[in-house]
Amino acid sequence: MKTLKDAKVGDKVTVAKLHGDGPVKRRIMDMGITKGVEIQIRKVAPLGDPLELNLRGYELSIRKADAEMIEIQ
Repeated sequence: MKTLKDAKVGDKVTVAKLHGDGPVKRRIMDMGITKGVEIQIRKVAPLGDPLELNLRGYELSIRKADAEMIEIQ
């Protein structure tokens, strides 16, 4: 299983599945990360946390812990 955390800068990936439960999964979905969405990895901070993403026409920064819950293809 490859997660968003494993993607490299410049990659364009598609969300395959969201893991997690309850409020954590709901928060990820509220940010616009749902199954089938294409995400581009724009930047990664020097220590690897957070990741800056481009999806649905806007930029979003998420923590590595949240990125591990997003399965990609």
